[in-house]
Amino acid sequence: MQAARLHEYTDEMSEALEVEDIDRPEIDQSDGVLVEVEGAGWCQTDNHIVEGMWTEYAPQELPMTLGHENAGIVAETGEEVTLVEAGDPVICHPVQTCGICRPCRLGEDMYCENSAFNGLTTDGGFAEYLRTNERAVIPLPDGVDPTEIAPHADAGITAYHAVKKAVRELNPGDTCVVIGVGGLGHIGLQCLDAMSAATTVAADIKDEALELATELGAHHTVNSADEDVSSVITDLTDDEGAQQVIDFVGRDETTALAPEIVAAGGDHHIVGYGGHVHEPSQALVNGEFAFRGTLVGKYAELQELVSLVDRGDVELRTETYDLADINTVAERLEHNEIEGRAVVLPP
Repeated sequence: MQAARLHEYTDEMSEALEVEDIDRPEIDQSDGVLVEVEGAGWCQTDNHIVEGMWTEYAPQELPMTLGHENAGIVAETGEEVTLVEAGDPVICHPVQTCGICRPCRLGEDMYCENSAFNGLTTDGGFAEYLRTNERAVIPLPDGVDPTEIAPHADAGITAYHAVKKAVRELNPGDTCVVIGVGGLGHIGLQCLDAMSAATTVAADIKDEALELATELGAHHTVNSADEDVSSVITDLTDDEGAQQVIDFVGRDETTALAPEIVAAGGDHHIVGYGGHVHEPSQALVNGEFAFRGTLVGKYAELQELVSLVDRGDVELRTETYDLADINTVAERLEHNEIEGRAVVLPP
């Protein structure tokens, strides 16, 4: 089968992956599931994997097939699999978990001590077939297209996971700021609109993104390239600040906004990454706010998100590309030229 493989780390996205012929994976355990890939989302994390940013955090053995946002049709199952059978459409949680370690028993499957992460620690879905396990697949409702839903496997549940944490702290009349209305942010806004009665403010550097934000339910928008975000939030909240901030950018300039825009006792959720947190400890003490990280989301949260998609509350803006053009996708995302999410189609 054909697969897009990472052979060496590089900053040159035009040379990121090599499309080559490799052996089709085989079921090698009783709970294994082989999925014929219908669509695989390209994520900013893929760019970071190509650059080698994850080598300190996750074991990687090159060459490796990337792709952690996958959906398709079940081609084959192990002898003990009962959840799905050949022919079923599924979306694949990016993490294959064991189910028996303590974090899994506690329901925190993202912290599984024996996990394999598609496209990060094991071969992913930029290929014709993906090998995963029964604990990672979710059957899709009738009418939900695997190609269209694929990016929800990571982008969707990451945004949903962050929003779900924020919503727990939001009351009607509170303010939530969404920074970055791109591939994740446009999902997060829809989740907020569906799950919260808070006032939402969307910040981005592109007018087109802010127009989309308004279309997706944002009550206010601010172009951070032309306006001072802190002043806008101060005016909108009567100098109280936003109870929750969801940062889908995660650069130095966005994390630096926290002391200025987060209300006392609030949270600044870091979803996008690549930057740093450079704040004096006194700033956190003075405002008693917190920075909170976001790592994908749980299996159950992907089930919940699929329900929102099926109900029509959340939809993806996608662009599709052939597997042969995968490095074009990497380049375009690197230059912030993709609106919504890019989905790679197998040959």
